[in-house]
Amino acid sequence: MLLEGKVAIITGAGRGIGREEALLMAKHGAKIVVNDLGAHFDGSGAPTGSPAQDVVSEIKKMGGDAVANGESVTDFKGAKRILQCALDTFGKANILVNNAGILRDRMIFNMDEESWDAVVAVHLKGTFNMSHHLSAYWREEHKKGNLLNGRVINTASDAGLLGNVGQSNYGACKAAVAAMAIIVDAEMRRYGVTANAIAPLARTRLTTDATPSTAGLMGGDVKEGQFDVWGPQNVAPLVTWLASDDAADVHGEVFRVRRGGTVFLLKGWHTAGKVRQQATWEPEKLGPLLKAELAKGITKKENMAEMMGEGL
Repeated sequence: MLLEGKVAIITGAGRGIGREEALLMAKHGAKIVVNDLGAHFDGSGAPTGSPAQDVVSEIKKMGGDAVANGESVTDFKGAKRILQCALDTFGKANILVNNAGILRDRMIFNMDEESWDAVVAVHLKGTFNMSHHLSAYWREEHKKGNLLNGRVINTASDAGLLGNVGQSNYGACKAAVAAMAIIVDAEMRRYGVTANAIAPLARTRLTTDATPSTAGLMGGDVKEGQFDVWGPQNVAPLVTWLASDDAADVHGEVFRVRRGGTVFLLKGWHTAGKVRQQATWEPEKLGPLLKAELAKGITKKENMAEMMGEGL
């Protein structure tokens, strides 16, 4: 088993992708802190611990070990209590999967401050809160000679890496947590920690209840025995592997996981062309040269529709 003896904290693990990650990581030997508020997909509604507890029950039924936690990742002190839950229950923490998320989609001209702040609080601040506390813990343990081989896996999205209409709040956060993984990896490598990010595309509440148009593209019920190409279980194997010691040399990478378990290795902003001179440009001379570079097609952008299509 890949994760025998490991302890994993998975946020937003009561449903969808997080649930599948928790189940598979437990199957591979990890003890799991199943963190989930139990709120609606937009973060509203009275928190209930039942989704997290349901996952814990599933894990224990198959012979694993897990504990439910209902703290909010948006609360800096609450995030530390999530770590403390792992320490109190299992004695340590090796793995952090930043998966918790909500959606409040609006066009930029209709985006209200509350919708912006709520999404940023969960996706961006929540990822920071958890990453900060786990990194501080791993650093202190490393100083004591206790090498825990920490793993951080952030959950990004093509909504941020490629851009998606109506999701300036969500997309901005998802691009940011991909960048955060790269930076955290560089800062924590000396302590035996790796940080990577995934950009999954799967059928969850955020792609069905929140975005009905996407739900139509992902189809409805899957017949018994039929492979579910959009099932969230297709995301879990990559996360489980990244959390393992086998991935100790995988640093600061971003992966896309989409239909049927197809995995892409992504590269972020990089030079695709350039124009130069040893003098300050005149704008009217610079513009045509840049247009000529763009016309070469080397900066052709992928888009969300392509990622949903059959051809990739």
